[in-house]
Amino acid sequence: MASPAEPVDLGSPFFVGIGGAGMSGLAKILAIRGAKVSGSDAKDSTLLLALRQLGCTVHVGHDRANVGDASCVVVSSAIRQDNPELVVARERGIPIVHRADALARLMDGRRSVAIAGTHGKTTTTSMLAVGLTSLGLDPSFAIGADLNEAGSNAHHGSGDIFVAEADESDRSFHKYAPEVAVVLNVELDHHANYGSLEDVLEAFEIFAHRIAPGGTLVLSADDSGALTLRDRLAASAPELTVVTVGESADADLRLVAIESLGLASRVTVRSRADGEELLFTVAVPGRHNASNAVMALAVGRALGIEPARMAEGLGNYQGVRRRFQLKGEESGIRVVDSYAHHPTEIAADLATARGAVGAGRVIAVYQPHLFSRTQQLGVEMGRALAAADIAVVMDIYAAREDPQPGITSNIVAHAALDNGGLVRTEHSWSDVAGSVASLARPGDLILTMGAGDVTLLGPEILDAIRADANR
Repeated sequence: MASPAEPVDLGSPFFVGIGGAGMSGLAKILAIRGAKVSGSDAKDSTLLLALRQLGCTVHVGHDRANVGDASCVVVSSAIRQDNPELVVARERGIPIVHRADALARLMDGRRSVAIAGTHGKTTTTSMLAVGLTSLGLDPSFAIGADLNEAGSNAHHGSGDIFVAEADESDRSFHKYAPEVAVVLNVELDHHANYGSLEDVLEAFEIFAHRIAPGGTLVLSADDSGALTLRDRLAASAPELTVVTVGESADADLRLVAIESLGLASRVTVRSRADGEELLFTVAVPGRHNASNAVMALAVGRALGIEPARMAEGLGNYQGVRRRFQLKGEESGIRVVDSYAHHPTEIAADLATARGAVGAGRVIAVYQPHLFSRTQQLGVEMGRALAAADIAVVMDIYAAREDPQPGITSNIVAHAALDNGGLVRTEHSWSDVAGSVASLARPGDLILTMGAGDVTLLGPEILDAIRADANR
Protein backbone atom coordinates (compact mmCIF):
# COMPACT_ATOMS: atom_id res chain seq x y z
CA MET A 1 0.00 0.00 0.00
CA ALA A 2 1.29 3.45 -0.87
CA SER A 3 2.87 5.43 1.94
CA PRO A 4 1.25 8.78 2.78
CA ALA A 5 4.68 10.33 2.15
CA GLU A 6 4.64 9.12 -1.44
CA PRO A 7 3.00 11.45 -4.00
CA VAL A 8 -0.14 9.57 -5.08
CA ASP A 9 -2.20 10.86 -7.99
CA LEU A 10 -5.84 11.19 -6.87
CA GLY A 11 -6.88 12.56 -10.25
CA SER A 12 -8.53 9.31 -11.38
CA PRO A 13 -9.13 7.22 -8.27
CA PHE A 14 -10.94 3.88 -8.29
CA PHE A 15 -12.79 3.04 -5.05
CA VAL A 16 -13.25 -0.61 -4.09
CA GLY A 17 -16.49 -0.66 -2.10
CA ILE A 18 -17.47 2.84 -3.20
CA GLY A 19 -20.97 2.44 -1.75
CA GLY A 20 -19.74 2.29 1.84
CA ALA A 21 -20.55 5.20 4.13
CA GLY A 22 -16.97 6.38 4.44
CA MET A 23 -15.82 5.58 0.91
CA SER A 24 -18.77 7.22 -0.84
CA GLY A 25 -18.16 10.44 1.07
CA LEU A 26 -14.54 10.66 -0.07
CA ALA A 27 -15.57 9.81 -3.64
CA LYS A 28 -18.13 12.62 -3.56
CA ILE A 29 -15.66 15.24 -2.35
CA LEU A 30 -13.05 14.19 -4.91
CA ALA A 31 -15.64 14.28 -7.71
CA ILE A 32 -16.72 17.80 -6.71
CA ARG A 33 -13.05 18.82 -6.66
CA GLY A 34 -12.77 17.69 -10.28
CA ALA A 35 -11.34 14.17 -10.04
CA LYS A 36 -12.38 11.48 -12.51
CA VAL A 37 -13.87 9.08 -9.96
CA SER A 38 -14.82 5.47 -10.57
CA GLY A 39 -15.51 2.51 -8.33
CA SER A 40 -17.49 -0.62 -7.62
CA ASP A 41 -19.70 -2.13 -4.98
CA ALA A 42 -21.40 -5.47 -4.42
CA LYS A 43 -24.91 -4.07 -4.88
CA ASP A 44 -26.67 -0.97 -6.11
CA SER A 45 -27.86 1.69 -3.68
CA THR A 46 -29.05 5.27 -3.41
CA LEU A 47 -25.47 6.27 -2.59
CA LEU A 48 -24.31 4.86 -5.93
CA LEU A 49 -27.11 6.72 -7.70
CA ALA A 50 -25.98 9.98 -6.08
CA LEU A 51 -22.39 9.36 -7.17
CA ARG A 52 -23.49 8.67 -10.74
CA GLN A 53 -25.35 11.97 -10.74
CA LEU A 54 -22.03 13.63 -9.87
CA GLY A 55 -20.44 12.04 -12.93
CA CYS A 56 -18.75 9.09 -11.25
CA THR A 57 -18.48 5.78 -13.11
CA VAL A 58 -19.84 3.14 -10.76
CA HIS A 59 -19.98 -0.62 -11.36
CA VAL A 60 -22.19 -3.10 -9.54
CA GLY A 61 -20.10 -6.18 -8.82
CA HIS A 62 -16.34 -6.53 -8.49
CA ASP A 63 -14.36 -7.35 -11.65
CA ARG A 64 -10.76 -6.91 -12.80
CA ALA A 65 -11.89 -4.94 -15.84
CA ASN A 66 -13.54 -2.27 -13.69
CA VAL A 67 -10.24 -0.68 -12.67
CA GLY A 68 -9.52 0.65 -16.16
CA ASP A 69 -6.91 3.42 -16.28
CA ALA A 70 -7.24 4.47 -12.63
CA SER A 71 -4.38 6.53 -11.22
CA CYS A 72 -4.76 4.74 -7.87
CA VAL A 73 -7.04 2.25 -6.10
CA VAL A 74 -8.58 3.35 -2.81
CA VAL A 75 -9.47 0.65 -0.28
CA SER A 76 -10.60 0.31 3.32
CA SER A 77 -9.51 -2.33 5.80
CA ALA A 78 -12.75 -4.20 5.13
CA ILE A 79 -11.67 -5.17 1.60
CA ARG A 80 -10.42 -8.74 1.34
CA GLN A 81 -6.97 -9.28 -0.15
CA ASP A 82 -8.36 -11.57 -2.86
CA ASN A 83 -10.73 -8.91 -4.21
CA PRO A 84 -10.19 -9.03 -8.01
CA GLU A 85 -9.79 -5.27 -8.35
CA LEU A 86 -7.20 -5.20 -5.60
CA VAL A 87 -5.41 -8.15 -7.21
CA VAL A 88 -5.21 -6.47 -10.62
CA ALA A 89 -3.96 -3.24 -9.01
CA ARG A 90 -1.08 -5.16 -7.43
CA GLU A 91 -0.33 -6.94 -10.73
CA ARG A 92 -0.25 -3.68 -12.69
CA GLY A 93 1.62 -1.68 -10.08
CA ILE A 94 -1.24 0.78 -9.56
CA PRO A 95 -0.77 2.57 -6.21
CA ILE A 96 -3.10 1.21 -3.52
CA VAL A 97 -4.22 3.92 -1.10
CA HIS A 98 -5.98 3.41 2.22
CA ARG A 99 -9.09 5.55 2.58
CA ALA A 100 -7.53 7.29 5.60
CA ASP A 101 -4.58 8.43 3.47
CA ALA A 102 -7.01 9.78 0.88
CA LEU A 103 -8.98 11.59 3.57
CA ALA A 104 -5.78 13.04 5.04
CA ARG A 105 -4.95 14.44 1.60
CA LEU A 106 -8.39 16.04 1.37
CA MET A 107 -7.87 17.68 4.77
CA ASP A 108 -4.55 19.25 3.74
CA GLY A 109 -4.65 23.03 3.93
CA ARG A 110 -7.78 23.13 6.10
CA ARG A 111 -8.28 23.67 9.83
CA SER A 112 -8.92 20.02 10.51
CA VAL A 113 -10.93 18.47 13.34
CA ALA A 114 -10.72 14.71 13.93
CA ILE A 115 -13.33 13.00 16.12
CA ALA A 116 -12.18 9.75 17.75
CA GLY A 117 -13.52 7.36 20.36
CA THR A 118 -14.97 3.89 20.73
CA HIS A 119 -18.53 5.26 20.59
CA GLY A 120 -20.23 8.45 19.45
CA LYS A 121 -17.91 9.50 16.61
CA THR A 122 -20.61 9.78 13.96
CA THR A 123 -23.02 11.71 16.18
CA THR A 124 -20.42 14.19 17.41
CA THR A 125 -18.96 14.73 13.94
CA SER A 126 -22.48 15.32 12.64
CA MET A 127 -23.31 17.77 15.41
CA LEU A 128 -20.22 19.76 14.54
CA ALA A 129 -20.97 19.70 10.82
CA VAL A 130 -24.52 20.94 11.36
CA GLY A 131 -23.53 23.51 13.97
CA LEU A 132 -20.76 25.02 11.88
CA THR A 133 -22.90 24.98 8.75
CA SER A 134 -25.74 26.73 10.58
CA LEU A 135 -23.32 29.52 11.47
CA GLY A 136 -22.54 30.09 7.80
CA LEU A 137 -19.00 28.71 8.03
CA ASP A 138 -19.61 26.10 5.28
CA PRO A 139 -17.22 23.41 6.58
CA SER A 140 -16.15 20.37 4.64
CA PHE A 141 -17.00 17.14 6.40
CA ALA A 142 -16.74 13.37 6.06
CA ILE A 143 -19.09 11.32 8.25
CA GLY A 144 -19.80 7.60 8.57
CA ALA A 145 -23.56 8.05 8.07
CA ASP A 146 -26.07 10.41 6.47
CA LEU A 147 -27.16 13.57 8.25
CA ASN A 148 -30.93 13.86 8.59
CA GLU A 149 -30.68 17.52 7.64
CA ALA A 150 -28.57 17.29 4.52
CA GLY A 151 -29.12 13.69 3.49
CA SER A 152 -25.39 13.49 2.97
CA ASN A 153 -22.38 11.87 4.55
CA ALA A 154 -19.90 14.33 3.07
CA HIS A 155 -19.61 17.90 1.82
CA HIS A 156 -16.97 19.96 0.06
CA GLY A 157 -17.32 23.35 1.69
CA SER A 158 -15.93 26.75 0.84
CA GLY A 159 -14.85 27.38 4.44
CA ASP A 160 -11.48 26.61 5.97
CA ILE A 161 -12.67 23.95 8.46
CA PHE A 162 -12.73 20.21 7.72
CA VAL A 163 -14.46 17.90 10.22
CA ALA A 164 -13.97 14.13 9.97
CA GLU A 165 -14.42 10.92 11.90
CA ALA A 166 -11.15 9.34 12.94
CA ASP A 167 -11.47 5.57 12.91
CA GLU A 168 -9.48 3.69 15.51
CA SER A 169 -10.63 0.21 14.43
CA ASP A 170 -7.59 -0.38 12.18
CA ARG A 171 -5.34 2.37 13.62
CA SER A 172 -5.92 4.44 10.48
CA PHE A 173 -6.56 7.52 12.63
CA HIS A 174 -2.80 7.73 12.90
CA LYS A 175 -2.83 9.20 9.38
CA TYR A 176 -4.24 12.56 10.51
CA ALA A 177 -2.58 15.64 12.03
CA PRO A 178 -5.57 17.70 13.19
CA GLU A 179 -5.66 21.15 14.75
CA VAL A 180 -8.35 19.91 17.13
CA ALA A 181 -8.90 16.29 18.13
CA VAL A 182 -11.64 14.73 20.23
CA VAL A 183 -11.48 11.52 22.25
CA LEU A 184 -14.98 10.64 23.41
CA ASN A 185 -14.10 7.39 25.20
CA VAL A 186 -11.51 4.61 25.13
CA GLU A 187 -12.68 1.00 25.46
CA LEU A 188 -11.63 -2.39 24.14
CA ASP A 189 -13.28 -3.24 20.83
CA HIS A 190 -12.23 -4.41 17.34
CA HIS A 191 -10.69 -7.58 18.71
CA ALA A 192 -9.22 -8.59 15.35
CA ASN A 193 -6.79 -5.66 15.71
CA TYR A 194 -6.47 -5.10 19.47
CA GLY A 195 -5.55 -7.73 22.01
CA SER A 196 -6.04 -5.65 25.14
CA LEU A 197 -7.15 -2.29 26.48
CA GLU A 198 -3.47 -1.40 26.76
CA ASP A 199 -3.16 -1.80 22.97
CA VAL A 200 -6.11 0.55 22.50
CA LEU A 201 -4.67 3.14 24.89
CA GLU A 202 -1.34 3.08 23.07
CA ALA A 203 -3.13 3.67 19.77
CA PHE A 204 -5.05 6.65 21.16
CA GLU A 205 -1.86 8.08 22.67
CA ILE A 206 -0.19 7.95 19.25
CA PHE A 207 -3.27 9.68 17.79
CA ALA A 208 -3.02 12.46 20.38
CA HIS A 209 0.66 12.95 19.59
CA ARG A 210 -0.37 13.58 15.97
CA ILE A 211 -2.21 16.79 16.93
CA ALA A 212 -0.57 19.78 15.23
CA PRO A 213 1.64 22.04 17.37
CA GLY A 214 -0.52 24.54 19.23
CA GLY A 215 -3.57 22.33 18.80
CA THR A 216 -6.15 21.14 21.30
CA LEU A 217 -7.38 17.77 22.54
CA VAL A 218 -10.96 17.59 23.84
CA LEU A 219 -11.68 14.49 25.89
CA SER A 220 -14.23 13.06 28.29
CA ALA A 221 -13.95 13.75 32.01
CA ASP A 222 -16.35 10.86 32.70
CA ASP A 223 -14.72 7.98 30.84
CA SER A 224 -12.02 6.04 32.68
CA GLY A 225 -10.13 5.20 29.49
CA ALA A 226 -10.07 8.83 28.37
CA LEU A 227 -8.83 9.91 31.80
CA THR A 228 -6.06 7.32 31.69
CA LEU A 229 -5.09 8.76 28.32
CA ARG A 230 -5.08 12.28 29.80
CA ASP A 231 -2.74 11.17 32.57
CA ARG A 232 -0.36 9.56 30.10
CA LEU A 233 -0.31 12.67 27.94
CA ALA A 234 0.50 14.85 30.93
CA ALA A 235 3.85 13.04 30.97
CA SER A 236 4.43 12.36 27.28
CA ALA A 237 2.99 15.57 25.76
CA PRO A 238 2.97 18.26 28.48
CA GLU A 239 2.76 21.03 25.88
CA LEU A 240 -0.60 19.77 24.54
CA THR A 241 -3.68 21.78 25.49
CA VAL A 242 -6.27 19.38 26.92
CA VAL A 243 -9.90 20.36 27.58
CA THR A 244 -12.11 17.98 29.57
CA VAL A 245 -15.89 17.71 29.14
CA GLY A 246 -18.42 15.85 31.25
CA GLU A 247 -20.51 15.65 34.40
CA SER A 248 -17.45 15.27 36.62
CA ALA A 249 -16.98 18.13 39.10
CA ASP A 250 -13.48 18.89 37.77
CA ALA A 251 -14.43 19.02 34.07
CA ASP A 252 -13.37 22.17 32.23
CA LEU A 253 -16.81 22.25 30.62
CA ARG A 254 -19.21 20.65 33.05
CA LEU A 255 -22.71 19.39 32.31
CA VAL A 256 -24.35 20.57 35.52
CA ALA A 257 -27.92 19.67 34.47
CA ILE A 258 -29.54 17.50 31.81
CA GLU A 259 -33.31 17.75 31.61
CA SER A 260 -35.13 15.12 29.52
CA LEU A 261 -37.68 16.54 27.09
CA GLY A 262 -38.88 13.23 25.63
CA LEU A 263 -36.88 12.86 22.43
CA ALA A 264 -34.79 15.95 23.24
CA SER A 265 -32.77 17.35 26.17
CA ARG A 266 -32.11 20.71 27.78
CA VAL A 267 -28.50 21.05 28.89
CA THR A 268 -26.83 23.46 31.30
CA VAL A 269 -23.06 23.82 30.91
CA ARG A 270 -20.67 25.61 33.26
CA SER A 271 -17.13 26.73 32.44
CA ARG A 272 -14.68 25.95 35.24
CA ALA A 273 -12.44 28.82 34.14
CA ASP A 274 -14.91 31.68 34.64
CA GLY A 275 -18.02 30.06 36.14
CA GLU A 276 -20.22 31.20 33.26
CA GLU A 277 -23.24 29.02 32.49
CA LEU A 278 -24.90 28.33 29.17
CA LEU A 279 -28.31 26.73 28.61
CA PHE A 280 -29.21 25.16 25.27
CA THR A 281 -31.41 22.46 23.79
CA VAL A 282 -30.20 19.27 22.11
CA ALA A 283 -32.87 17.97 19.74
CA VAL A 284 -31.94 14.30 20.28
CA PRO A 285 -32.47 12.28 23.48
CA GLY A 286 -30.09 10.73 25.98
CA ARG A 287 -27.33 11.76 28.38
CA HIS A 288 -24.69 10.48 25.96
CA ASN A 289 -25.99 12.80 23.24
CA ALA A 290 -26.00 15.73 25.66
CA SER A 291 -22.34 14.95 26.38
CA ASN A 292 -21.59 14.68 22.65
CA ALA A 293 -23.14 18.11 22.09
CA VAL A 294 -20.95 19.69 24.77
CA MET A 295 -17.92 18.00 23.18
CA ALA A 296 -18.90 19.76 19.94
CA LEU A 297 -19.31 23.01 21.89
CA ALA A 298 -15.77 22.62 23.23
CA VAL A 299 -14.42 22.08 19.70
CA GLY A 300 -16.14 25.25 18.56
CA ARG A 301 -14.50 27.14 21.41
CA ALA A 302 -11.08 25.69 20.46
CA LEU A 303 -11.68 26.96 16.90
CA GLY A 304 -12.37 30.45 18.24
CA ILE A 305 -16.18 30.38 18.07
CA GLU A 306 -18.02 32.09 20.91
CA PRO A 307 -19.83 29.38 22.96
CA ALA A 308 -23.31 30.95 22.87
CA ARG A 309 -23.06 31.22 19.09
CA MET A 310 -21.87 27.63 18.79
CA ALA A 311 -24.72 26.45 21.02
CA GLU A 312 -27.17 28.24 18.73
CA GLY A 313 -25.76 26.36 15.75
CA LEU A 314 -25.86 23.03 17.56
CA GLY A 315 -29.54 23.59 18.28
CA ASN A 316 -30.21 22.94 14.58
CA TYR A 317 -28.95 19.37 14.75
CA GLN A 318 -31.78 16.88 14.15
CA GLY A 319 -29.93 13.57 14.23
CA VAL A 320 -28.20 11.04 12.02
CA ARG A 321 -29.61 8.05 10.26
CA ARG A 322 -29.31 4.93 12.41
CA ARG A 323 -28.47 6.87 15.59
CA PHE A 324 -31.71 6.49 17.57
CA GLN A 325 -33.65 7.35 14.42
CA LEU A 326 -37.44 7.30 14.59
CA LYS A 327 -38.61 5.09 11.72
CA GLY A 328 -42.32 5.62 12.32
CA GLU A 329 -45.32 5.05 14.55
CA GLU A 330 -48.26 2.70 14.09
CA SER A 331 -51.16 2.02 16.45
CA GLY A 332 -49.44 3.93 19.23
CA ILE A 333 -46.21 1.93 18.87
CA ARG A 334 -42.99 3.75 17.95
CA VAL A 335 -40.17 2.04 16.05
CA VAL A 336 -36.66 3.46 16.45
CA ASP A 337 -33.45 2.26 14.76
CA SER A 338 -30.01 2.28 16.34
CA TYR A 339 -26.49 1.41 15.17
CA ALA A 340 -25.58 0.26 18.69
CA HIS A 341 -23.50 -2.94 18.61
CA HIS A 342 -21.12 -2.59 21.57
CA PRO A 343 -22.34 -3.21 25.16
CA THR A 344 -21.79 0.41 26.18
CA GLU A 345 -23.80 1.64 23.19
CA ILE A 346 -26.58 -0.87 23.85
CA ALA A 347 -26.86 0.23 27.47
CA ALA A 348 -26.91 3.93 26.55
CA ASP A 349 -29.62 3.54 23.90
CA LEU A 350 -31.78 1.36 26.14
CA ALA A 351 -31.51 3.99 28.88
CA THR A 352 -32.52 6.64 26.35
CA ALA A 353 -35.46 4.52 25.21
CA ARG A 354 -36.54 4.01 28.81
CA GLY A 355 -36.57 7.75 29.34
CA ALA A 356 -38.63 8.32 26.20
CA VAL A 357 -41.23 5.56 26.56
CA GLY A 358 -43.15 6.72 29.64
CA ALA A 359 -45.45 3.97 30.91
CA GLY A 360 -44.87 1.74 27.91
CA ARG A 361 -42.33 -1.04 27.40
CA VAL A 362 -39.03 -1.16 25.56
CA ILE A 363 -38.72 -4.06 23.11
CA ALA A 364 -35.15 -4.46 21.84
CA VAL A 365 -34.49 -6.30 18.58
CA TYR A 366 -30.78 -7.02 18.58
CA GLN A 367 -28.55 -8.44 15.85
CA PRO A 368 -24.99 -9.14 17.08
CA HIS A 369 -22.31 -7.84 14.70
CA LEU A 370 -19.24 -9.96 13.87
CA PHE A 371 -18.26 -13.34 15.28
CA SER A 372 -15.07 -11.92 16.81
CA ARG A 373 -16.96 -9.20 18.69
CA THR A 374 -19.60 -11.67 19.88
CA GLN A 375 -16.92 -14.07 21.10
CA GLN A 376 -15.26 -11.36 23.17
CA LEU A 377 -18.22 -9.23 24.23
CA GLY A 378 -21.30 -11.44 23.81
CA VAL A 379 -21.85 -11.89 27.54
CA GLU A 380 -21.60 -8.12 28.11
CA MET A 381 -24.03 -7.56 25.23
CA GLY A 382 -26.53 -9.87 26.90
CA ARG A 383 -26.13 -8.16 30.27
CA ALA A 384 -26.89 -4.81 28.63
CA LEU A 385 -29.89 -6.22 26.73
CA ALA A 386 -31.42 -7.47 29.98
CA ALA A 387 -32.46 -3.85 30.64
CA ALA A 388 -35.11 -4.13 27.92
CA ASP A 389 -38.58 -5.33 28.87
CA ILE A 390 -38.31 -7.85 26.05
CA ALA A 391 -35.20 -8.66 24.01
CA VAL A 392 -35.45 -10.37 20.62
CA VAL A 393 -32.03 -11.75 19.65
CA MET A 394 -31.26 -12.47 16.00
CA ASP A 395 -28.43 -14.47 14.45
CA ILE A 396 -24.98 -12.89 14.14
CA TYR A 397 -24.39 -10.58 11.17
CA ALA A 398 -21.09 -11.86 9.79
CA ALA A 399 -20.12 -8.87 7.60
CA ARG A 400 -16.52 -9.52 6.48
CA GLU A 401 -15.91 -12.49 8.81
CA ASP A 402 -16.25 -16.23 8.40
CA PRO A 403 -18.27 -18.22 10.98
CA GLN A 404 -16.45 -19.51 14.05
CA PRO A 405 -17.39 -22.88 15.56
CA GLY A 406 -19.43 -22.49 18.72
CA ILE A 407 -19.86 -18.71 18.38
CA THR A 408 -23.56 -17.95 17.95
CA SER A 409 -26.05 -15.36 19.15
CA ASN A 410 -27.07 -17.83 21.88
CA ILE A 411 -24.13 -16.44 23.87
CA VAL A 412 -25.94 -13.10 23.96
CA ALA A 413 -29.38 -14.58 24.61
CA HIS A 414 -28.23 -16.79 27.48
CA ALA A 415 -26.39 -13.90 29.15
CA ALA A 416 -29.53 -11.76 28.93
CA LEU A 417 -31.55 -14.56 30.50
CA ASP A 418 -28.98 -15.08 33.23
CA ASN A 419 -29.31 -11.39 34.12
CA GLY A 420 -33.07 -11.45 34.45
CA GLY A 421 -34.02 -10.51 30.91
CA LEU A 422 -37.08 -11.73 29.04
CA VAL A 423 -35.65 -13.08 25.80
CA ARG A 424 -36.87 -14.53 22.53
CA THR A 425 -34.47 -15.83 19.86
CA GLU A 426 -35.28 -15.57 16.16
CA HIS A 427 -33.09 -17.40 13.66
CA SER A 428 -35.02 -16.45 10.51
CA TRP A 429 -34.68 -12.83 9.42
CA SER A 430 -38.01 -12.93 7.60
CA ASP A 431 -39.86 -14.05 10.74
CA VAL A 432 -38.63 -11.25 12.99
CA ALA A 433 -41.05 -8.50 11.95
CA GLY A 434 -44.16 -10.59 12.57
CA SER A 435 -42.78 -11.95 15.82
CA VAL A 436 -42.01 -8.49 17.16
CA ALA A 437 -45.34 -7.06 16.03
CA SER A 438 -47.15 -9.81 17.94
CA LEU A 439 -45.33 -8.80 21.14
CA ALA A 440 -45.98 -5.05 20.93
CA ARG A 441 -48.88 -3.07 22.32
CA PRO A 442 -49.82 0.64 22.30
CA GLY A 443 -47.34 2.78 24.22
CA ASP A 444 -44.37 0.49 23.53
CA LEU A 445 -41.13 1.53 21.86
CA ILE A 446 -39.43 -1.02 19.58
CA LEU A 447 -35.69 -0.46 19.21
CA THR A 448 -33.89 -2.29 16.39
CA MET A 449 -30.17 -2.46 17.22
CA GLY A 450 -27.00 -3.53 15.46
CA ALA A 451 -24.56 -2.61 12.70
CA GLY A 452 -25.96 -5.09 10.14
CA ASP A 453 -29.12 -5.41 8.08
CA VAL A 454 -31.34 -5.24 11.17
CA THR A 455 -31.74 -1.60 10.09
CA LEU A 456 -34.06 -2.79 7.30
CA LEU A 457 -36.55 -4.23 9.77
CA GLY A 458 -38.17 -0.97 10.88
CA PRO A 459 -40.58 -0.60 7.95
CA GLU A 460 -41.27 -4.35 8.01
CA ILE A 461 -42.24 -4.18 11.68
CA LEU A 462 -44.48 -1.15 11.10
CA ASP A 463 -46.20 -3.00 8.23
CA ALA A 464 -46.72 -6.05 10.44
CA ILE A 465 -48.21 -3.92 13.23
CA ARG A 466 -50.52 -2.25 10.73
CA ALA A 467 -51.61 -5.62 9.34
CA ASP A 468 -52.36 -6.93 12.84
CA ALA A 469 -54.42 -3.83 13.63
CA ASN A 470 -56.50 -4.21 10.47
CA ARG A 471 -57.45 -7.82 11.14
